[in-house]
Amino acid sequence: MTQVRGAAVEAEDFGLDGPRGPVFDKVGFTAGAGSLIAVTGPSGSGRTCLLLALTGRMKASRGRAEVAGHPLPKRLAAVRRISALGPVPGVNDLDPALTVTEQLRERVLLQRRFDSPLRAWLRPRKERAAASRARLEAALGTAGLDLDALPRGGRTAVRDLGRLEELRLSVALALLAEPLLLAVDDLDLKLPESERERAWPLLRTVAEQGTTVLAVCSEPPDHGAVVVRTGRAHGPDEPAGDEGTGAGTGAAGESGDADDDAEKEGADDALAEASRA
Repeated sequence: MTQVRGAAVEAEDFGLDGPRGPVFDKVGFTAGAGSLIAVTGPSGSGRTCLLLALTGRMKASRGRAEVAGHPLPKRLAAVRRISALGPVPGVNDLDPALTVTEQLRERVLLQRRFDSPLRAWLRPRKERAAASRARLEAALGTAGLDLDALPRGGRTAVRDLGRLEELRLSVALALLAEPLLLAVDDLDLKLPESERERAWPLLRTVAEQGTTVLAVCSEPPDHGAVVVRTGRAHGPDEPAGDEGTGAGTGAAGESGDADDDAEKEGADDALAEASRA
């Protein structure tokens, strides 16, 4: 049986204000360690900002949240240390000029240099290399990224990857940090139905391995997820989250240029206004 080491996440009346008003508001839900959490709602309803707030990268304005026992917004740094970002456009984009192997090697070296405890540096070099290799193999296996199956193997350029393979690579890179909480933005953006059906099982695998997963999407899975709704998907006095399974609302899939612009403006406003660490 897999040992659950993920972060329990809960929120109550959680909200963030920007200069133009609420970015997200009245978010409330409870998710146990090792859960798959699907954040859904119309474009422009603050989904990405909620993801950043729950991973300690943006300071909420009101209400409360708790991640692995760390209260937010009081302990932003503690939550950042136990969480990792998968793909979040504009925040941690992959480098299209690198090959897949180069992208992985760069992250392994950064992880070893900046995130390894001091005692790890006291171990023999061969042991450190073996530990890094084992962590990389575990991350690739959980993400389902088979380098040999790529067009040019590990020498495939990141810019030549399909959308699903980009997702697998980003998830593998994030898992190298062995986080308690993994956050993924715009999971189903530009994914055809066939690949969308493969993306959710990928995240379920991560959760089944014990890491809590927080994923922003336009349509949540039919089952097996704690669904949190933002924005116009709920009434003015209704909490924005509900525990358990659920389908997305009709508005959740309606995204046009105006809504996309509103999402970007809302995020920019919040980033400018909120106190970030």
